[in-house]
Amino acid sequence: MTESEKSKALSDVEIPSSGISNPLVFISHDARDAELAEAFSKLLKSVSAGMIKTFRSSDKKGTEGIDFGEEWYKRLMAQLQSTSDVVCLFTERSLDRPWILFEAGVAKGKLNTPVVGVALGVPLSRVSAGPFYQFMNMDDSEGDLTKLVNQLARRVPNLELDGDVVEGQVATFKATETALLKKLASGSSKAEAKEEVDESAVAKLAEEMKALPSRVAERLVESGDPFRRRRVRRFHPMMFEELMHMSGDPGDPVAILMAASLVRDDMPWLYELSMEVYRAAKEGDAEAIEREIMRLRRFSDMMMRGPFMEELGFGGKETHMFAMEFPRMLEHTLRRTLDMRPARPPARRKILKHHDDPDTGQ
Repeated sequence: MTESEKSKALSDVEIPSSGISNPLVFISHDARDAELAEAFSKLLKSVSAGMIKTFRSSDKKGTEGIDFGEEWYKRLMAQLQSTSDVVCLFTERSLDRPWILFEAGVAKGKLNTPVVGVALGVPLSRVSAGPFYQFMNMDDSEGDLTKLVNQLARRVPNLELDGDVVEGQVATFKATETALLKKLASGSSKAEAKEEVDESAVAKLAEEMKALPSRVAERLVESGDPFRRRRVRRFHPMMFEELMHMSGDPGDPVAILMAASLVRDDMPWLYELSMEVYRAAKEGDAEAIEREIMRLRRFSDMMMRGPFMEELGFGGKETHMFAMEFPRMLEHTLRRTLDMRPARPPARRKILKHHDDPDTGQ
């Protein structure tokens, strides 16, 4: 089917009734074509005495746009949910805009809302390409505009349009459209240059919104384990070896103190047991060191082999492996620290000098 045949077939196409009691026409357009969207909205309202309601995000004069301080994306989605028809206005500079395609995709693909593309000052063949090839689009001829207005009016129960009024308002819209397109084509207005939207930013925003659900799902999966995975990935057993040399004294057990701090927030019980080992090592009490090491090992095995960790929310595989290996790495570090500690000289005993008692002679 040629483009002229498509345009002619539009007069034979009926917009299916959606059963919406309060029809709403969503006018999808580029922000720089706000005046064209306003003129099209005025056309629909003029022929229907305000019975055909419209929404256009760029409206700053009435109540059809987005209020200041409002979440614009949420408002757009809410309007698309309650829309009976989506009319996409395509001009020379809005053909490649991703946001119009996004709104049309949500309306048709998710909500099954009728979508029609209107070519304003551009060939119909350029509009009926890509995703819009499946839609019966139209150009800006007076015949097509009149047919579209009558089709949209049938959404409103018991609304009958006056043919002469429709013809006159369509002619007024065409005159306004011609003047606006000529103004937009000149590109000499500095004010318009300042209002141009960064295309890359809009495209990036559309991509971000499409990827948002998968990112949220990934974050929810990760948040199931309160133990931060980045700490497990970044902490390597060889770090214990490095920590032993940081104090400058290989025999200083400060490495145990630094290692214990890694689990202070996530496993406070393991932190406290490790601190007891550190205190014993600092005092140099061999018996206390062995006792605390055995205590740390025993309680770690009991906690990790029982149901306690899962009940506390630490059922992740990486968390389990870290809690099992941490006491072993800590004990290895302690043994290395004690082996590197220089031997202490035996404590000197005080020698009591016995003086002879002058009376006893002893």
